[in-house]
Parts: sequence; structure tokens; C-alpha cells
Amino acid sequence: MVIEIVSIKTVPEKREEMRRALSSLSGPTETEPGCLSSELFQDLSDANMFRIESRWKTQTHLIRHIRSDAYKKILLLVELGAEAPKVEFYMVSELEGLDLVEAVRE
Repeated sequence: MVIEIVSIKTVPEKREEMRRALSSLSGPTETEPGCLSSELFQDLSDANMFRIESRWKTQTHLIRHIRSDAYKKILLLVELGAEAPKVEFYMVSELEGLDLVEAVRE
């Protein structure tokens, strides 16, 4: 699995416009092959900071997404940000859940 996190900071005057634009991308992204989820978050401590978190089955699926027209829209929104974006990719080789909590707490 690959987790992609894109953080975009906007100016207060453009915050609602940015939120709507980013929100409109989640649904189409989730329908792309290999997308496990796509969510938009707004930072509680800085309302001008948005994060898009997408989870992909494989790196190949992520690469296909990055090459898509939908991703072009994300790149355009990034350019409208108040500062340079932060883009992170996490290559996850193992995923644990509550079973780990139970094992550790026993």
C-alpha cells in the first residue's frame, strides 16, 4: 500500500474556495482503479491548512493517478497555495490494527 499526503496552505480570503475545490476532487479520485480511499482534512490549529490523504493498493496505481488529468487539477491548486506544498509518499509494507494493541497490552 502507498499513502500519499499533500498539504496545502491557503490565504484566509481563499480558504472556502480552496476547500470546495479540493472537496470536489475526492469523489472522482476514489473511483480510480487501485484507490482505497481519498480524504480531505482541514487542520484544527490552522484553518488555512488542508491535507489530502490518499491510499493506493500499489505504487503502479499511484503513478497512474499522478499522470491523470485529475492530478493536474491538484497541481494547479497547489500553485495557488500561500506557500510551497508538502508532498509525502509512504510505502507501507505491513499494516497492523487492533490485533497489535491487544498483543501489546496482554
